[in-house]
Amino acid sequence: MSSRINKTEAEWRAQLTPMQYHVAREKGTERAFSGEYWNCKEPGTYRCIGCGAPLFSSATKFDSGCGWPSFTAPVDAGHIDEVVDNSHSMRRTEVTCGTCGSHLGHVFPDGPAPTGMRYCINSASINLDKQK
Repeated sequence: MSSRINKTEAEWRAQLTPMQYHVAREKGTERAFSGEYWNCKEPGTYRCIGCGAPLFSSATKFDSGCGWPSFTAPVDAGHIDEVVDNSHSMRRTEVTCGTCGSHLGHVFPDGPAPTGMRYCINSASINLDKQK
């Protein structure tokens, strides 16, 4: 995406709940099977909790059994950034919002067709814009 959103930590804390802040700004995670959207089947677009950018479509959501919302692909690859994450003695690929830098989750190459990818995303990092 073209313009990057930059806010102070105080502005982020005022906008987000403590859990949203922990996940999106401190690269935390919610417990498996505890998030609002892990088992959601409603149609719509999942948007970034920090800036509202469209990130994932319910059409690409699937039940991976991992306890977090999982998607095969983003709405637009330009709306996310992928960063190497070597934390917790693992090598993973972190997924962040391309507009505001909020931590979303991780992507793994073990998803279903057609992409073979599993974008494992924290519910605390997204809001569902329900299809009408």
